[in-house]
Amino acid sequence: MSTGRKIALAGVSLLLVVILALAVAAAGTWFYLVPRLPSIETLKEVKLQTPLRVYSADGRLIAEYGEKNRVMLRYEQIPPLMIKAVLAAEDDRFFEHPGVDIKGITRAAFTLLRTGEKSQGGSTITMQVARNFFLGREKTYLRKINEILLALKIERELSKEEILELYLNKIYFGNRAYGVGAAARAYYGKDLDQLTLPQMAMIAGLPKAPSIYNPIVNPQRALARRNYALERMHALGSIDTATYRQAIAEPDHARRHKSSSEVEAAYVGEMVRLEMVKRFGKQAYSAG
Repeated sequence: MSTGRKIALAGVSLLLVVILALAVAAAGTWFYLVPRLPSIETLKEVKLQTPLRVYSADGRLIAEYGEKNRVMLRYEQIPPLMIKAVLAAEDDRFFEHPGVDIKGITRAAFTLLRTGEKSQGGSTITMQVARNFFLGREKTYLRKINEILLALKIERELSKEEILELYLNKIYFGNRAYGVGAAARAYYGKDLDQLTLPQMAMIAGLPKAPSIYNPIVNPQRALARRNYALERMHALGSIDTATYRQAIAEPDHARRHKSSSEVEAAYVGEMVRLEMVKRFGKQAYSAG
């Protein structure tokens, strides 16, 4: 056997050993970590924090108390265009991947190596649900592995629609707004189904970095992010060319909107608040 052939065989043997070692390590990690993952059942019964709202007998708002502003919405209450805008900005292959988007991760890695900038694709919506409900914000390899395994587990036990409903009600949009319903009111003073396409695209661009893309604080960056979401929607076929051109040309008018009472009876609201605190402690209103 020639020297060159021996070297080639040695190289192949070494490669096979490395692959086998990686496979054994991956299997060991799987069997060690998976049994220790939290139960997904908690997601099916989760009750997200909402403000304490006091209403009159005829259903008009008297007062609102709480640190977190959230308006809970069922999946079917969220406009399809809002869902398309979020998917375009955050995870356009959401309905195709099993919780982890290998194609998206590869694309993001190449973009990072080529430009030094992070792009969409590294973290799926399901991975964000895993992180926001179960994991901390620390940046460690173990946490990332847990995030991936949890995302795969979530996808096996929940439908895509259930995952999106959790995400769109949980995620932070800045300006004390948690969830798309609260974001619509916080930035535009409207219910979600009353927003225009450009306003939906603006909100869809916020989860990546709510402070950086806040349209009130950083209007130029926010507008660029909004236009990115619109461009992705156009590229994905979610909107046609005429709609895209009209939307991208529209200026933004976001500003701070606070919940306004529909009945002038602040003393009644305060009486109810004090009674709730007496019964349930400060958590009744300070955390929703």
